[in-house]
Amino acid sequence: MRIGELADRLGVNTKTIRYYEGIGLMPPPERTPAGYRVYEENAVERLTFIKTAQRLGITLDEVREILALRDRGERPCGYVRGVLRREVAEINERMRELEALRAELVALDRVADDLPDVEPGSCRIIDHVRQPD
Repeated sequence: MRIGELADRLGVNTKTIRYYEGIGLMPPPERTPAGYRVYEENAVERLTFIKTAQRLGITLDEVREILALRDRGERPCGYVRGVLRREVAEINERMRELEALRAELVALDRVADDLPDVEPGSCRIIDHVRQPD
């Protein structure tokens, strides 16, 4: 199949496929005498894997490592589990940060009526939360 067919089949942009080839995530496909890329069916599986991994928060560098393990015939499961555990830890930290921010915004909203604007063009709400230098 040609690059446009592959892209349409998986709902990605042809530029994305070319980019993945350029950075080594997708192997270079065979080409027709006219220079058109021709992909085998295994390109669908590999591209699906890349897009799924990205959706799970796995970086392209991590995807490259996983694919390298697979291409060498090694099981990448241990590496993938480590990556996913780190991603879960990062999500947990972001959730804590968002909860703290939410609490700060709710508290700020409660006191907003008691913070008069002193001069035109200013907003005491924002001035109230400025961090000292």
